[in-house]
Amino acid sequence: MQFLSRLAASAVLLSAGLLAHAQTAEPIRIGWMASLTGPLATAAIGIDTGVRFAVEEINAAGGINGRKIELITRDTAGDPNKAATFAQQLVHADKAQIILGPVNSGESLATVPLVARTGTPNIVTGAVEELTDPKRYPRAFRVINTTTQWVTAADDYVLNSLKRKKIALIGDTTGYGTVSVRTATDDLKKKGVTPVYTVLVDPNKTDLSDEISKARAAGAEVLMPWSAATGVLARLLNARGDAGWDVPVIGHPSLMALPLKQLLNKPGYWENVYGSGYVATSYDADGKLPERTQALLDKIRPKLGGKEVDILFWWIALGYDAVKTAEHAIRKAGSTDPAAIQKALETTTGFKAVLSTLSFAPDKRDGFADDHMAIDIANTFKDGSFKLAPK
Repeated sequence: MQFLSRLAASAVLLSAGLLAHAQTAEPIRIGWMASLTGPLATAAIGIDTGVRFAVEEINAAGGINGRKIELITRDTAGDPNKAATFAQQLVHADKAQIILGPVNSGESLATVPLVARTGTPNIVTGAVEELTDPKRYPRAFRVINTTTQWVTAADDYVLNSLKRKKIALIGDTTGYGTVSVRTATDDLKKKGVTPVYTVLVDPNKTDLSDEISKARAAGAEVLMPWSAATGVLARLLNARGDAGWDVPVIGHPSLMALPLKQLLNKPGYWENVYGSGYVATSYDADGKLPERTQALLDKIRPKLGGKEVDILFWWIALGYDAVKTAEHAIRKAGSTDPAAIQKALETTTGFKAVLSTLSFAPDKRDGFADDHMAIDIANTFKDGSFKLAPK
């Protein structure tokens, strides 16, 4: 009788062990929202490249704590309404345990609150400040810089290095463009400067010559565009070039994107153009990249055809960093429990991502370091990165 009891007990323990193993072996479902089509697709495709490479790399090494990643991708097409629908679908129907993105801040403004209400961890890849708040969105952690960091880096360069104060601010009507222009206006005001011209344009508007004429008539000495849409920025540079106006252009990093060059009426229109960038994707005086950047570049190059990278490498690095941050959190938490992931990230300092060394805290959801920002020269594109602008 005792033998039978011990046998039954052993069977129960074995069953429990098998169940626990089965649960542990279940894939980690990561939801990824990216505008892979539409006006913001150029950036999203680059970031998606980094996301997929990181997932493949982790899975090839055995996964996270013995569990492979299942990446569930949804194309938002740059539409906040689609993004909101997909966010709910990923959480409720697909049972995603972590959400990455969306890429565009305008879409993220619609999705972050929805994801937060479900308690699902969200790795934020958008820049506007409203996307992170320890009280409203306790499980949303940003792995990219904030809009303010982009804007202040550009403003400081214009005011302190170029010594120009007559500024024209140009944004698009997306959530990101609207917030960025407001942020730039506020930052310049703190520094004693009022823009001579400010305008928001529809990202699908085909001709920006009227806006350029008005900025010129207002006496602008520099154009500062805040849009992630490559088409908008190309049309702006074309209008400036066609008008024979060699005024400097300094703003969003997408001003430096190689696909933009293909949209220009003349190659020379890319001269005197600068973008907010990163130390990580800037060449030093010897033409070398930082060690972590070079290491990722060397690893991913075969996936890109073994040739020179023809898209902004910071996009690839951002996607890679988003996945690696999620991996770090899950490993540190020892599970995919949302509360454990939150605590793991809240207590993360000095995490060496590619674009920056990330540090969070219980009251801090923006991990990107200020001193990892830079201003780069647009027409120095080489292998996805750039030459630092002169001080």
